[in-house]
Amino acid sequence: MDAGVGVTALLVAAARAIETHRPDALARDPYAAHFVRAAPASAGWPLRPEEVPDGDADPVWGRLGRYFGLRTRALDDALRAAVSSGTRQFVLLGAGLDARAFRLDWPPGCTVWEVDRPGVLAFKERVLDSTGAVPVARRVPVAADLCEDWATALLDAGLDPAAPTGWLAEGLLLYLSADAERRLLVKIGELSAPGSTLAYEVKLHREVRAVRHNPVYTATRKRLGIDLLALFDGDPRPDSAADLAGRGWRTRVDSPYDHTRRYGRGPRPEPDDALAVNRWVFAVKPGGGRGS
Repeated sequence: MDAGVGVTALLVAAARAIETHRPDALARDPYAAHFVRAAPASAGWPLRPEEVPDGDADPVWGRLGRYFGLRTRALDDALRAAVSSGTRQFVLLGAGLDARAFRLDWPPGCTVWEVDRPGVLAFKERVLDSTGAVPVARRVPVAADLCEDWATALLDAGLDPAAPTGWLAEGLLLYLSADAERRLLVKIGELSAPGSTLAYEVKLHREVRAVRHNPVYTATRKRLGIDLLALFDGDPRPDSAADLAGRGWRTRVDSPYDHTRRYGRGPRPEPDDALAVNRWVFAVKPGGGRGS
């Protein structure tokens, strides 16, 4: 993981820490603040709502932060639905500072594989060890580059491709080239038994540059030194949901605002909206007695 994307992982962790302390929190992550404070780049960032002077009006810690809180909850619920359908093995691709193995109520018999680059996993292990964190599910870190042969490392770490898998790629595909995205999804399909699920985030390429001056991007760039648009891959994006459907998956493509309405809180549309170009895709590989 390059330095820029590493900083974005800290940005999401800080947003989760703030969300954790909201009275109407959509998701709670007691480990997020520890990651933020352990990294020099983020040591001075806010971790609680009262540390954000403009509250939800703040474009970074308010609006973008609420977006990350909403995304966290929607993807948490996708994993919970897979558990309810009988899935017991889960793979977090580009896991970063994801603490789902520790904070979700996994039933007995669940395994969570966390795939990311060695440096990211090493930082994560140091921080988690310092807190005495104990995972609820069996947790297996897998050090691998997702642009290389990550599948072999995952299989060597014990993934059973004959059993349904719950796949999650949160905030990952935005940074991959179009070819890398296609290869990743093809490989997921090859490793997925009937009944497997996949949830991930994409961005509508044709609209991204038009909202370059939205405060979500400008404030993040000026205040934190993170140019999100520069980190996103510039290639025309594939229609990965259509590609999955063409290979037999059932797919649903949501706007974040579908989930704002569902949960009754979260960011709402605004003019020249940086968040309106995001889409969350939920897919199921038919078979195995599962519904869509």
